[in-house]
Amino acid sequence: MLSSPLFVLTVLCLSVVASEWLVKRTFLKHFGTALVVILFVAVLANVGILPSASEGSVVYTGIFRYLAPLSIFYLLLDVNLASIRRAGASMLLLFGLGSIGTVLGVFAGMWLIDGATHFGGLYPAISGMFTGTYSGGSVNFNAVAIHYDVMQEGVLYAGMTAVDNIITAVWMVVTLGVPMLLRRAVVRKEKKATPIAEDVEREYESISIISLGVLLGVGLGSLFAAQFLAGWLAGMGLVVPSILILTTIALVLAQFPVFHRLAGGQVIGLFCVYLFLAVIGAFCELAALGQIGALAWRLLALVVTIVVVHGAVVFGVAALGKLDWDTAAVASQANIGGSSSALALAKSLDRMDLYLPGILVGSLGNGVGTYLGFMVAGWLG
Repeated sequence: MLSSPLFVLTVLCLSVVASEWLVKRTFLKHFGTALVVILFVAVLANVGILPSASEGSVVYTGIFRYLAPLSIFYLLLDVNLASIRRAGASMLLLFGLGSIGTVLGVFAGMWLIDGATHFGGLYPAISGMFTGTYSGGSVNFNAVAIHYDVMQEGVLYAGMTAVDNIITAVWMVVTLGVPMLLRRAVVRKEKKATPIAEDVEREYESISIISLGVLLGVGLGSLFAAQFLAGWLAGMGLVVPSILILTTIALVLAQFPVFHRLAGGQVIGLFCVYLFLAVIGAFCELAALGQIGALAWRLLALVVTIVVVHGAVVFGVAALGKLDWDTAAVASQANIGGSSSALALAKSLDRMDLYLPGILVGSLGNGVGTYLGFMVAGWLG
């Protein structure tokens, strides 16, 4: 019964509610709902109340496939295209340097654990997989894995996936906390943000059946259109990620005032973001590491080294260039987790101007990361 989709969805929704309540009523207000919901659900998954990543759930799949893209759509309905100019150049720079930092981290990590000896013939493939996933998200991880048939090593592949999921969740926590710490340590003139709580409260009071129905219909229809067009273009030999098509549709609609007047979009988008973050927490599976024995610690050391070097490059450049800490955090999250993670972080940091730049570089990472992954694997092969 605990694996029932209805039970899983109930617990995830209540976890968001509990996290929001804790943030508003307890000392956890200093951490924010995004961070609390990740940690809250991670605990539930690791004690067996929710299915783990290896056990899987159609709810997790559905949230990644439908709700994560829909959160992007609804939050972009409030975006003015002028916002791109405020973060575009620095975001692209930090994202590119973050990818280089990932490659350097892979080489450093493999040297540290003597990967060539412990991974044998899979050494190039594993290097390429982690290069890909921490340059633009897990899509690249699987692309390299499929090419090199790494899935044939079932236990090792499951352990690598578990480590990837754990560090992705941890890095979301890091990128939420680091900007706050750096703002205290290094005083700068930062961009002011509109508190999320005020926006949500104001919209909640004015949501109507008509506005909710239109938003749901337009959102679901746009998602269908994006997936249909992506498939149609693929059949013609032109590969365009459906998330880019959905982003384009949302941006076009966002320029029409009628969609700005529809109350509820930000509420729906924010709740979808929190559900997405909850699943990231559920994927933080510690038990799976026990299946691969001593290799678990080597994989953890490898991946921790990768993200530490990556983070040092991104935040180091931001410090030297006196760039915005939030921009650095979102660019880093676009590397490590992809578009949805970058958007979730931008929303959690109250930075609407970083929504679109984060999504765009995250989408760019889906392509760049795969090329980098194969390049590193070929170099070491």
